[in-house]
Amino acid sequence: MIDLKIPASCDVLVIGGGPAGSSVAAALAKEGIDVVLLEKALHPRLQVGESLIPHFWKYTDRTGASALIEREGFVAKAGGIIVWNGKIHRIAFADFGFTRPALHVERDVFDELLLKHAESLGTKVYQQVTVRQVDFADARRPRVEYADRRGGGADEGAIHCRHVIDASGPGTVLAGQFKSKRLIHSRMRFLSLWGYFSNSRFVAADGRSHPASDIGKTKPVTFVTSFEDGWIWHIALRKLASVGLVINTDRTRGMDKAKRERFFLETCRRTPHLERLLESAEYVEDCFFERPDYSYYSTRLCGENYTLIGDAASFVDPIYSHGVLNALYNAAFTALAVKESLQDPARRARHAQMCENRMRQFYGFSRSLALGEFGGDGVDAELVRHFMRSVPPLELELMLAASFMSDRAENFHRLAQAAVVDRPATLAPARAHFIERLEL
Repeated sequence: MIDLKIPASCDVLVIGGGPAGSSVAAALAKEGIDVVLLEKALHPRLQVGESLIPHFWKYTDRTGASALIEREGFVAKAGGIIVWNGKIHRIAFADFGFTRPALHVERDVFDELLLKHAESLGTKVYQQVTVRQVDFADARRPRVEYADRRGGGADEGAIHCRHVIDASGPGTVLAGQFKSKRLIHSRMRFLSLWGYFSNSRFVAADGRSHPASDIGKTKPVTFVTSFEDGWIWHIALRKLASVGLVINTDRTRGMDKAKRERFFLETCRRTPHLERLLESAEYVEDCFFERPDYSYYSTRLCGENYTLIGDAASFVDPIYSHGVLNALYNAAFTALAVKESLQDPARRARHAQMCENRMRQFYGFSRSLALGEFGGDGVDAELVRHFMRSVPPLELELMLAASFMSDRAENFHRLAQAAVVDRPATLAPARAHFIERLEL
């Protein structure tokens, strides 16, 4: 049990207790660094982004969280099926050499698990504490101002630290303070609407649907289908199915929340394939959520005394389930850079620049993959190509195969081909299988 009183100082202050914040805190605490984490919500709290691709294990292995995730018994998924403009594509992770499963996770359970793990390693965690702003007047000791809401009020306080890590998610505390947040190209500006259904059928890797009662017997896939100017996800969880629309913000302009919810339900019930999965399903009342204008990035990521990671730094269309992976990747490299900076303050600028380059590589890779030409906003193409050259061939082939499943991929294909010209084998979408029809 930690002291209820927030200390006056620490080595590293982490803003936010999602996967990015919890993971970087865990990695630093394992090294004996004094870490305080301030989280504005109270876990468990609802969160979207329930589909994890198998790459994530290498990062949870580093923090020691993998055994906890395995014991929790989340749904193991076989891959993905995407219906885009009428064409049906299937990807199986086993075809790319992955032996550990991709997962469908309840994010409230998953996120709390990671947060408690960070706390077990020595991170001092304080929930229901909102960071107001960070004063960088003293570069060696930034002052983090907060409102402590644990007692039902809003007691003001401050904590000094040597380094601030902003993992505040869409709250984008530092990007907002720096005025460095930029929205992606307006034609690809998205709104997400989602909710949950009980007793929904789900799609398996063979393209057939199964009843909800089969979820522990047959591995599902993440099912995605395009519609008009957006797309829809269906993710089978242990008790519910997560269903969400990703659409252009113009589609619901002028609607209040009740009208947006009706639009969401009507779209779900009339969309081919999805309507079959939901035919006997029951909508969970009071479980409708939305997130507007969410494709953005920050022009500032790393400095000598601060780092922005996860969704606090950038967020793109989640079509390829890169959100949590981005968070874990950022956390791993940030922990390394911050540790080295604390040990060798004279080289803080160098470590910050190296960390920023790594993060921009991955964010650029994700934006190019998910958004195609429109993802070029703020992307350094040479950094992305360098990243692609460092990715194991089968992992890169998986992403390239996935890119052929939508119509946004031309720019990504050019980057990939430029990155692999010196490799003996040309990467191709051979492992993205076509399916003639679905049996739902």
